[in-house]
Amino acid sequence: MLRESIKEENSLGLQVKEIMARGELISDDLVLKVIIERVNQEDCKSGFILDGYPRNVSQAESLDEVLKNIAKKIDYIILLEVDLNALESRIIKRSQENNEVNREDDSSNILKKRLDEYVNQTAPLEEYYKYHNKFNKINGMEDISNVFLNINNFLMK
Repeated sequence: MLRESIKEENSLGLQVKEIMARGELISDDLVLKVIIERVNQEDCKSGFILDGYPRNVSQAESLDEVLKNIAKKIDYIILLEVDLNALESRIIKRSQENNEVNREDDSSNILKKRLDEYVNQTAPLEEYYKYHNKFNKINGMEDISNVFLNINNFLMK
């Protein structure tokens, strides 16, 4: 959503672009403004998917509050569970198969940092959303068609 906001060159997008150009993190308040602007668009009337946000309980609480203010809510949280060693192998393989120059976020050090961040900040979201009966784990190690089927089955309950 942040990249899309930048492409649209609206006022929020310009703010995001300026902050990212300085190499700074986008504040939670600004991210929430971008999310709210986006989910209020016509194509989100029947629902929307957030990927990678919220990343911690504080963000989840803020997101719930701002969505409540616009009569929207999070219906489901899906965690794709993967073996961390397999995840690292997949990322390396992706880079090699695509003949990519290693993406900056694919390096082992950055990957380890992101996984540590997940364990320390993002993992507690599981308890937060379990408490709110919105959480489901899906085995992300299965083939793509089974992962899709499992997600679909969960959403259709």
